Amino acid sequence: MHFAAVGVAAAVFASAAWAANGPGPDVKMLAAAIDEHYNHLRSLQAEFTEVYRGAGMERTESGTLWLKKPGKMRWEYRSPKDKVFVSDGRDAWFYVPQDRQARKTPARKLEDLRSPLAFLLGKTKLEKELQGLSLAPDVTPLAPGNVVLRGVPERLADRISEIVLEIDPAHRIVRIVIEDVDGSATEYRFGDTKEDAPVSNARFEFHPPAGTETVEDVAP
Repeated sequence: MHFAAVGVAAAVFASAAWAANGPGPDVKMLAAAIDEHYNHLRSLQAEFTEVYRGAGMERTESGTLWLKKPGKMRWEYRSPKDKVFVSDGRDAWFYVPQDRQARKTPARKLEDLRSPLAFLLGKTKLEKELQGLSLAPDVTPLAPGNVVLRGVPERLADRISEIVLEIDPAHRIVRIVIEDVDGSATEYRFGDTKEDAPVSNARFEFHPPAGTETVEDVAP
């Protein structure tokens, strides 16, 4: 399961530059616009759908995502069952109520695994994070006017073969597809996005309910 985070962009150039009759957007300009958009955000809330495909199966889950600088995130799944992934930037917890178990991991140990989604709050520059960033004209966008990019995460090349990003005319990332080297793929779709809406730090805290077994991963 991959998590993680991607950026917000300023209106560096008009959406008319994405017109179908034009030569297509310049990748460097587009990447810079995405970085600029997300680098100015302090928090983000969005509804998400996560689709995993692999090993002859497909699984769809959905819920709400909250992100807040620096390094805070909460993925609250509601369908098909409740579960939570939350990090305050120091510790990360994964909790499934029906299992009555919570797993705790140092956030720094998760850093590489979560980095494909770290773009969401401008943690790094898109072109530096993804090698060979280029247009992906063979990938059909979710909506007309959106642009699809692809690249390879250098630090995770042994696990991830490719990351696909779909960008809307406002330079928001509306879809991320993470292709694993084993042929499986995890897709995230984001909607109903609220940028810089007030969000309390308490939302990124986790306290295991009474009777919950805690499994703690030890950092190397």
